Amino acid sequence: MTNTNENFPGRYWHKLDDGRIQCDLCPRDCKLHEGQRGACFVRSRIGDQMVLTTYGRSSGFCVDPIEKKPLNHFYPGSSVFSFGTAGCNLACKFCQNWDISKSRDFDRLTDQAGPEAIARTAHDLGCKSVAFTYNDPVIFAEYAMDVADACHAHGIQTVAVTAGYMHAEPRRDFYAKIDAANVDLKAFTEEFYYKLTGAHLAPVLETLKYLKHETKVWFEITTLLIPGRNDSDAELTKMSEWIMENLGPDVPLHFSAFHPDYKMLDIPPTPAATLQRARRIAMNAGLHYVYTGNVHDPEGDTTYCAQCQTPLIVRDWYEILEYRVTPQGQCPECHTPLAGRFDAQAGHFGRHRIPVAMHAD
Repeated sequence: MTNTNENFPGRYWHKLDDGRIQCDLCPRDCKLHEGQRGACFVRSRIGDQMVLTTYGRSSGFCVDPIEKKPLNHFYPGSSVFSFGTAGCNLACKFCQNWDISKSRDFDRLTDQAGPEAIARTAHDLGCKSVAFTYNDPVIFAEYAMDVADACHAHGIQTVAVTAGYMHAEPRRDFYAKIDAANVDLKAFTEEFYYKLTGAHLAPVLETLKYLKHETKVWFEITTLLIPGRNDSDAELTKMSEWIMENLGPDVPLHFSAFHPDYKMLDIPPTPAATLQRARRIAMNAGLHYVYTGNVHDPEGDTTYCAQCQTPLIVRDWYEILEYRVTPQGQCPECHTPLAGRFDAQAGHFGRHRIPVAMHAD
């Protein structure tokens, strides 16, 4: 096995006067004695340094449609090589991937691969990009950044699926190596973030503004709508207006449906009507590209021209049924540019999901 290390030296920490070391990766600012782990569970103090315990170890590899991340404006129809590790720096009571993100059992990380092996496998499978997903790549930033370097050497793009909960210095280093991101904006109140995720809203908003104004990363936003928790007209209006004012109308926004999971089994699934209502509110606020997810909604899956409303990319779930974007990335009717990253033709990967077994080098 090459390029893997169960105790890989971590970056982004400093020693405190009382002998503890503080992790500087995310706003949790975990302060650790010898042998303690941070809230994410994968960054640990061993001796007088911080180590990443999941470098080179994954909970699984899979080839997905890029629309599943979800990214609707980043090479539509292409395939993406997806993987994650274990742990998370948030504590969402509604986590939809809790068996991975809340895992404390590293024995489940049976798939091992160094950065070069991942990049080479993605290339051999014809994937346009590699996605750090399933759990938040912020907590395995060193591993993700090394994989990103290897991917770029093979001409492969990189995608981060993240909650955006990160300090400024590691954020700058991390996104310098990322081509596209989907950021979970879990709600638009501090109360929701504090009570249901154990985190805070402000750092996520800072990440979104940083991505828009300081980087060339293509990014989209996803909000999981939970009945009675973050789906009121007032909150959705406030969030949409903030996006318009701070990020502009061209950042795609996805509203996805909640299903009962983890510690919120008493909340009913999100009705399709709630997603459609949220979509109308966001579009009325001026956002150009608003989508619905986790439900069958052809209108909410379709990309329309922001100017003349011509359907440009018609989807059925993750499958491209019609692709009318010109080679110049414009609407063929009114020539308005479509925001995003596009090839002259859409990919044809469809709605497949293909697990991949990685082998030691």
